[in-house]
Amino acid sequence: MGMIRDVTGLPNSARSRVTVRAAGLVAVALLTLAGCGSDAAATSTAAPAVGATVTGTTTAHTAEQVAAALRGAGVPLAVTRVYTADTDPNHLLGRPNGYTSKLAFTDSRIPAAEVDGFDADATERGGSVEVYPDAAGATARKEFIQAALKGAGGVLGSEYDYLSGGVIVRVTGKLTPDQAGVYERALAAAAG
Repeated sequence: MGMIRDVTGLPNSARSRVTVRAAGLVAVALLTLAGCGSDAAATSTAAPAVGATVTGTTTAHTAEQVAAALRGAGVPLAVTRVYTADTDPNHLLGRPNGYTSKLAFTDSRIPAAEVDGFDADATERGGSVEVYPDAAGATARKEFIQAALKGAGGVLGSEYDYLSGGVIVRVTGKLTPDQAGVYERALAAAAG
């Protein structure tokens, strides 16, 4: 299973503290989510994802197509990294129960001073797009992330997670709810 958040962007001293704390939180989150069962996720009624070809609950598109649709809807994002199975810090890309594509992006509304010291592809600089084979995978990932962040009590930061079919758009909590809402509205409009 991958990490909850990409800690590669943190300074080394903070990275080790987060890693130790995250290990315990991951265990708690996994136990909590294991009790939820998979039947609820399998019956998701989320709208089809941006640019998706839908066959049952399976979607066929890429994170790059989703990012292009969001940019086309006016979201101020710039793609900073398109991950491969070798570069994915979570080790979920192309693996069982993982995503089929992922990219990181920056949001031009985040002041550089607020993300000084973070890697160029750190979630804190904007966010990421993860595309799963189906809505159940994206839903499970969102629930896992949010449970872990809540359990961490702010130590791991915060983020907004927006779903559409097999797509999850993860947006940094450094944006206000109104600013982050642009992603939610653009994703919903593109999935329309």
